[in-house]
Amino acid sequence: MNSPRTVQWLGVVEGLSFLVLLFIAMPLKYVFHEPLAVRIVGGVHGLLFLAFAATLLSAKFEHEWSLGRAARLFGASLVPFGFLWIARDLRTDVSELGR
Repeated sequence: MNSPRTVQWLGVVEGLSFLVLLFIAMPLKYVFHEPLAVRIVGGVHGLLFLAFAATLLSAKFEHEWSLGRAARLFGASLVPFGFLWIARDLRTDVSELGR
């Protein structure tokens, strides 16, 4: 079962890993010539991104979300700080699960 809570959680974790990749690992590689950070953080981010995409697709069908909504959530995951929009968009769905 892929709940909106799982999609929201993975979206936030994946988004934070994206920020670490962009603002910590990439400067370490290109400014300080330390490529290992990109390898490690990039690999972790890649796995989190794939997990997010798979969970989003599963939740789309399980909860009968529109293709447009799923596409917007996926698109937000491609943008730095887009995870904030993902968390906000799914807030109502997550709160309804708690009732």
